[in-house]
Amino acid sequence: MSGSEGTRARAAERRAPRAKPSAELKAVQAALAAEHAAVYGYGVVGGRIDEARRTEARAAYDAHRARRDDLARSVRDLGGEPEPAAAAYALPFRMTDSGSAVRLAAELEDRVAGVYSDLVRAAEGERRRAAAEALREAAVRAVRWRGGSVAFPGLAERSASATASAAPSS
Repeated sequence: MSGSEGTRARAAERRAPRAKPSAELKAVQAALAAEHAAVYGYGVVGGRIDEARRTEARAAYDAHRARRDDLARSVRDLGGEPEPAAAAYALPFRMTDSGSAVRLAAELEDRVAGVYSDLVRAAEGERRRAAAEALREAAVRAVRWRGGSVAFPGLAERSASATASAAPSS
């Protein structure tokens, strides 16, 4: 195929109607978006957190980066194009000190847990198992940050997330 034929084929591919994304792909994309926001949020947390908890924040940051990368691969495996991270995200409250950094870390984990509960519902097999594990890890980190638990991690957050999303800032 010549260069111009390849260019025409790619242009035709872009114009072709795309299949509607599956519920699983939508849930994986939502989890990816939540992980992008968590990675950003932990960057903010790291700048405000006390030295005593900085290692914990770094471990959470690394865990969210790894999940984000896994989810991007999953999106491709499902035939989608991973949504890119936003340049910045709106924080749910003003960051003033280490205490607000701890609150933000707990909030990030709650939001991620909520999105993973949706992915558990939408996925099957290994992807469902991985989503359940991610939900559990987020719930455990939230407990560590908050110092207390919620009855059903990932579910209670769903009602709050309708008004407080991990939306990029303008």
